Parts: sequence; structure tokens; C-alpha cells
Amino acid sequence: MPDPIVETIDTTLANHKAEDVVHIDLAGKSDYADAMVIASGQSARHVGALADHLVEALKAEGLRPTVEGAAQCDWVLIDAGDVVVHVFRPEVRAFYNLEKMWGAPVPAMRRSGMTGAPEMMAGVMAVRSPVAMAASR
Repeated sequence: MPDPIVETIDTTLANHKAEDVVHIDLAGKSDYADAMVIASGQSARHVGALADHLVEALKAEGLRPTVEGAAQCDWVLIDAGDVVVHVFRPEVRAFYNLEKMWGAPVPAMRRSGMTGAPEMMAGVMAVRSPVAMAASR
């Protein structure tokens, strides 16, 4: 039976034009979540809007998601309890490459050239992950 939280996440991301959505099953691999969803927005503004819409949809389902990284909108992490959602700008997503870390397939767009060329990544090196920011508080 499909997880209703994941269905809400998928519907919201699709309705608001998220790109390259990847699902990673974390059951038995992680203590903090059963699933991870990774998606891209076209720009920082799009990433922020995706995160806002997703938080509102999750709240409508009775959840109280926590959000990290919304101020910069390069990488927004939304913790919805059993499901963690990462919404990235494409360059930042290519740099952190979470799919590779968890052994998931890399989206076709990134295989065909969006791999984080050095000229694109110049400003990304200073980006701190939401997890690192939370840990430093």
C-alpha cells in the first residue's frame, strides 16, 4: 500500500513543476526516516516556492514538518517524520550528489551534462547543508 505522505509529496511536487524527482527507500538503512525524496527546482525562487507548497500540503495532512535551508533556497530539507524531502537548485544537487551516496539512480538530466562543472560550482562550495547548519547551532 502506497504511503499517503509520499503521495502528498509527489502530487505537490508534480503540481508545482519540480524536476528530476527521485525516491529512495531508507527502510532498514536509516534510523531517522523510511523514505527520502529528492527533487530539483529551476532557481532559488522555485526551490523556495516548492518548499513552501510542500510544507502547506503536509500541514493540511496534519503533519508538523520541520524545515532547514529556506533562507538561502539552494537546498531545502523538509523533515516530514518518516519521509525526508530534499529540494535543490540543480548545481547544488549535482555537487552533493545524494543519489550516489544512497545508491539511487542519477536522473537523466544530470547524466547528460549537469554534473557540476567547476565554473558552475564556484559559488556552491560555500553552501552549507541544512544538516550541517542545524548541527552547528
